[in-house]
Amino acid sequence: MHGREARAHKKKHMATIDIQNLSGGKVGTLELADEVFGAVNEDLLWEAVKHYRAAHRAGTHATKNKKLVSGAGKKLWKQKGTGRARVGSIRSPLWRHGGTVHGPQPHSYDYQFPRKKLLGALRSALAAKFADGKLIVVNAFSLKEVKTKAFRESLDKLKVETTALLVEVPNHGNRNLVLSSRNLEGVELLAGNQVHPYHLLRYDRAIFSQPAIEKLQVTLKSSLPKRHKHAAEDEGSPKKAAKTPRRRTKHEKAAEVA
Repeated sequence: MHGREARAHKKKHMATIDIQNLSGGKVGTLELADEVFGAVNEDLLWEAVKHYRAAHRAGTHATKNKKLVSGAGKKLWKQKGTGRARVGSIRSPLWRHGGTVHGPQPHSYDYQFPRKKLLGALRSALAAKFADGKLIVVNAFSLKEVKTKAFRESLDKLKVETTALLVEVPNHGNRNLVLSSRNLEGVELLAGNQVHPYHLLRYDRAIFSQPAIEKLQVTLKSSLPKRHKHAAEDEGSPKKAAKTPRRRTKHEKAAEVA
């Protein structure tokens, strides 16, 4: 299989994932876009996680300088004639219990991170979860009542052994899901527009509802750079054969010489 046939075969056979219910049974399949669940950029993931953790630092560290430490401002002895080193204040940084020079002061560690890089890191995190087989899609988080024990049993049926990230559409209004999952250790519930690459890397399993993964996939696919979109279109469409140059006749060559 070469050339045009290989590209058509690749486009026809997209990656798919099983859609399950909370009982662990398969109820359908979902096609995953290669542009979103394709390559994994580890360097971009590292940058995104670094920015997330830096933005969440408290930055409340503080040291007291010469102005803030306790102590009088009186000159301890006269400038000359004592034979001792001159000194102006007991709060001098050279003295014990004196002020700290150039010590840390409260400030924010947050910095600007390009949105395109963040979305690219999110695509890489989803692709990594899918490649590791730790991405789960359920048709809906339909819970009849608020029961933490029953929801824990549902997670066990989905083969969630350690930690899990639950992702639902924004403004889902599923109060039973919120109350049933909030007391489970190692389980966090987020809306689709709040998911960060850090969350996907932190938790062992990522469980998306079908509407949430479909909406997120559309958003990430539409945010691709133009060169990536053109590359995907060129890969799916057959290339035109290059035209061979027409040979000139003897009369045309003679006309050029004349």
